[in-house]
Amino acid sequence: MASARLAKGAFTPVDVEFLCQILERGSVAKETAAERERRALRIIDSYMAGVTDEGQLIELSRKPLGR
Repeated sequence: MASARLAKGAFTPVDVEFLCQILERGSVAKETAAERERRALRIIDSYMAGVTDEGQLIELSRKPLGR
């Protein structure tokens, strides 16, 4: 999915919908709100770094940052 960012750090509604789908599809059983937030931040970080493949985003979201 090609991203058409409105400005640095801003996303289009299509981007937000895509990122929300990734967050939902990659959910983990018994995940706390804090864990979900960290996973969401990893998804956004990876997406902003240029990763747009759904499977890769889900995989990366489950790994600690920096690894």
